[in-house]
Amino acid sequence: MKRFACKKCVPNNFSVKFSQYLTQFDYPLFSSCLLLRYASQNSLDESSQKQVPRTGVKERPPYRSHVHTHKAFEVLNMMRKQHLLCDVRLVAETVEIFAHKMVLAACSPYFHAMFTSFEESRQERIVLQGVDPYALQLLIEYVYTAEVHVTEDNVQVLLPAANLLQLADVRDACCDFLQSQLHPSNCLGIRAFADLHSCLDLLGNAEAFIEQHFSEVVEGEEFLSLSHHQVCKLICSDRLAVKSEEKVMLVVGGQAPKAIRSVECFDFAAETWTSVAEMPGRRCRAGLVVLNGQVYAVGGFNGSLRVRTVDVYDAATDQWTTTCSMEARRSTLGVAVLNNCVYAVGGFDGSTGLNSAEMFDPRKQEWRMIASMATRRSSVGVGVVNNLLYAVGGYDGASRQCLSSVECYCPETDKWRSVADMAFRRSGAGVGVLDGILYAVGGHDGPLVRKSVEAYDPEMNKWTPVADMALCRRNAGVVALKGQLYVVGGDDGTSNLSSVEVYNPKTNTWSMLGSSMSIGRSYAGVVIIDKPPPLAPTSTAN
Repeated sequence: MKRFACKKCVPNNFSVKFSQYLTQFDYPLFSSCLLLRYASQNSLDESSQKQVPRTGVKERPPYRSHVHTHKAFEVLNMMRKQHLLCDVRLVAETVEIFAHKMVLAACSPYFHAMFTSFEESRQERIVLQGVDPYALQLLIEYVYTAEVHVTEDNVQVLLPAANLLQLADVRDACCDFLQSQLHPSNCLGIRAFADLHSCLDLLGNAEAFIEQHFSEVVEGEEFLSLSHHQVCKLICSDRLAVKSEEKVMLVVGGQAPKAIRSVECFDFAAETWTSVAEMPGRRCRAGLVVLNGQVYAVGGFNGSLRVRTVDVYDAATDQWTTTCSMEARRSTLGVAVLNNCVYAVGGFDGSTGLNSAEMFDPRKQEWRMIASMATRRSSVGVGVVNNLLYAVGGYDGASRQCLSSVECYCPETDKWRSVADMAFRRSGAGVGVLDGILYAVGGHDGPLVRKSVEAYDPEMNKWTPVADMALCRRNAGVVALKGQLYVVGGDDGTSNLSSVEVYNPKTNTWSMLGSSMSIGRSYAGVVIIDKPPPLAPTSTAN
């Protein structure tokens, strides 16, 4: 029996037209291969098609292509985008997406149930209520490509949509992303989000994070927005890792009169000073900050060179280690912590004042340069208010004048802008922040060492004078604790100071701390940390 159809049923140009049709699907050889296979099969006689039994020959496993499914879905996605053979349109708000019911049903249990059991199986246009249109586009793209990019901008709409469509892999990818973003400032929000959408693993991980970082969590804005019931439920956990409420003040290095490596610790409860582990080398004019419970001593002057070095102190072990160095040598710089990163601003490299700034990311363990300030500033003070970094006063080296100008850095735009000038020029001023107000303390203008203090309100963009200190001070360390400012050491233009003054903004008054440091320190770094376990005293070396 002949297998070929008659010419009336199949036109002569059928193979040509079919081949041309297939080329639009990127199958340049498909039609010729098809015809060749058809011809070769029909050229075999019956004897050649008989299976001859063979003994002693190991049966080969079936051939399996590792790219077949991928290529097939590539073609299906191309057909979807060209609206070819599509049998359904998904509608979310004003967005309409063409698709194939068979593909959707194969990849999503939600669509499988819809197209095999419900009334929608006969509909060509289906409206999905409560689904974000952008998230729906991403998820349909994922169905055809197995790829989706989860970001901070889309995760909050992508996860609930993936939950609805029962795309478990995408939901898990969103949960993994949110878990990687857990931070004391956002963990309560992520926990609530996980609870709302029944993401049990993420919920458990968020709760564990909150318990381990409870002391930092309670200081964030999210905690203040909790209801009384939510707070009670949170603090009832017996797994809370609550740090000691006791704080100590750490004074590192300084000039007395040469660069020193000693470190003193003031216990507020006992009102006593003790010595702790010395720095690896002599250092003054460094910047000092606390990040993730560890103290970072950044840059400075070792008595002969301005350095890029960064040393880290762990109070729990009373040990110093060295971490990644900065890009530039900097002494008399300003340092601050913003968005869990360390910022190093301005300073002096040994030949000129610097307007450059850089940022250290502890997750990547690297420094990178950020936008430069408009003005060179050595002996600059810095502070953070409302996620903005302020560089206050300093000395530009070019005009040979101390500065009254102030610049403000926004990390989101990587740009500096000028804000209101101080009333007085101040180089070497101490800068501290209390209740959203920036304080510039002391400093000098040429030979004139100041005891005056100014307060800056970012909302008003205005500086206001407050009460003077008892002593003139420049190059002092300033820290805030429990609603008060502590101004530590410095010099008065003649001698280094060991005393500490305390400012109370409620009464606008200054008082002397009852106990002074063992030596006078100018250009020392000062921070507040949680009280560590009892430390064995160590000798102090100048």
